Amino acid sequence: MSNVEVKSVNRWCSCPEFNQPTNQNQVATETVHGARLAIQLSNCDTCVEENNACKCREGSGVLSFGGSENHTKADSSFAHSAINMVGMLIGLGQLSTPYALENGGWTSAFLLVGLGIMCAYTSHIIGKCLEEDASSKSYQDIGEQAFGTKGRIITSTFIYLEIFLSLVSYTISLSDNLPLALRGVHLSWLHLSEAQLLTSIAVLVALPSIWLRDLSSISFLSFGGILMSLLICITIGWTAAFGGIKSNQRIPILQLRKIPGISGLYIFSYAGHIVFPNIYTAMKDPSKFTKVTVTSFTVVTGLYTALAFMGAKLFGPTVNSQITLSMPQHLVVTKIALWATVLTPMTKYALEFAPFAIQLEQNLTSTSSRVRMLIRGIIGSSLLLVILALALSIPYFEHVLSLTGSLVSTAISVVFPCAFYLKICWPRVSKPALLLNGVVVVIGALFGVVGTISSSMALLQNIQRGHSP
Repeated sequence: MSNVEVKSVNRWCSCPEFNQPTNQNQVATETVHGARLAIQLSNCDTCVEENNACKCREGSGVLSFGGSENHTKADSSFAHSAINMVGMLIGLGQLSTPYALENGGWTSAFLLVGLGIMCAYTSHIIGKCLEEDASSKSYQDIGEQAFGTKGRIITSTFIYLEIFLSLVSYTISLSDNLPLALRGVHLSWLHLSEAQLLTSIAVLVALPSIWLRDLSSISFLSFGGILMSLLICITIGWTAAFGGIKSNQRIPILQLRKIPGISGLYIFSYAGHIVFPNIYTAMKDPSKFTKVTVTSFTVVTGLYTALAFMGAKLFGPTVNSQITLSMPQHLVVTKIALWATVLTPMTKYALEFAPFAIQLEQNLTSTSSRVRMLIRGIIGSSLLLVILALALSIPYFEHVLSLTGSLVSTAISVVFPCAFYLKICWPRVSKPALLLNGVVVVIGALFGVVGTISSSMALLQNIQRGHSP
C-alpha cells in the first residue's frame, strides 16, 4: 500500500536569471503497491517557470525519475533510509495477505517469506548496479546502462503500467470499503449502485489534486498515506487481541491449485524496487544500503506474516480479500480501519501521477507554464476517470491485484534486477552468483507466467459471471 514517506531535504538550485540559491522541499513518496509506489521527486520551480535548465551545485546527490535528474543533498541516515523503505513497501499487501494465506494454506507462508528473501536480494543487487556507474540514479538509468535505450523504454513502460494498475486496485478498494464506512447513507442516481456513486464522488473530490503543479504543496498526502497504513495495522492487531473473536479457525495445510493466483498477491506486497535507487542515492553512506535492505525486508516480511496468520485464524474461510471487510462492523476500530482504507487511495492519486506529469512537462518546455498546467491537468483527469471506469467495471480486487503482481511486479522486482546485474557486472560475476541469479530469473519468470495466466482466467470468469443474466 504505496505506503509513503515524506522527507524534507535541503537542496541548492541556481537559476541563470537570479543566480540565487533557493532552498526547496523534496517529496519522497511511494508507489505500489501497494499502495505500494514511492518516488522521490524534486524540482526547481523558478527554473521550470522560466524554461531554464536547473544548474545545481556540485557535491550533491542526484535523484531522478523518467530520465530527469534532480539534485539533492545525500544526507539520509541508516535509520531514516530503513524507515523510508519500510514505508514504501507496506501497502495493499497488509489487506490481502490473510486472504492469500487462507487460500494457499499455512505452508504458503514459506512462499511469502521466500519471496521476501528473493526481493531483498534483488534490492541488494540494484545497489551493486548503482555502484558500477555513478551516473545511474534511477531504475530507468540502470535499465539503460544494461540494455541501452530499449532497456529504458521497457522499464519505463512496466513502471507506468504498475502505477496505472495499482491505482485501479486502490480505487476498487475504495469502492469496497466506502459503503461500509458510510453505512446508513443511501444514494441513488441514474443506473449507478450506491457503491459506484459513492466511489465516483470520492474520486471527483480527489481529482483537483491532479492539477496541483508543485508537489511540495501536497506533501501532506505522503504523511497521510503512512498514517493510514499504520492505523490499519494497529486496528487489525487490536481486533485480534481485544475484539472478542476467537482465533480458532483452521487454516488448510496447502491448496496447491491456488498457489499461482496467490503468488501474485505475495509478490505485489514486496513491490517497491523502482524507488530503491532513490533511497540509495539519498543515503549519507550508500555502503550501508544492503543493511538497510535486509533490515527493511525483515521487518516487512515479519509484519506481513503476522497479519496473514492473524487474519486467517480470526476469520478462516470467510476472510475477505481485504481483511477490513471481514472485521466486525460494530467495533469502533473497524470504522477506523475502513476510513483509513478509504482515505489511502485519495492520498495516492496526485503522488502516483507525479512521475508521468514531470515527464510530460519536460516534453512541453517550449510552451508556457499555464499551457503545461492545462495539458497536464486534462490528461491527468482523463486518466483518473479511466481508472475510475475500470475499477467500477471490474470490481474484483484480489484478481486485479494478483494480475498486477504477476504481470508487472514480478518483472520489476525479480526478473529485471537480475538481468541488469548480470549484464552490467558480467566480467566480475562469479559462477555461484551467476547460478543464483539464473535460478531467481527462472523462478520469477515461472511465477510471472503461471500467475498471470491464473489471475487472468479468474478475472475473465468473474467478468463473464458478472455480465451473465
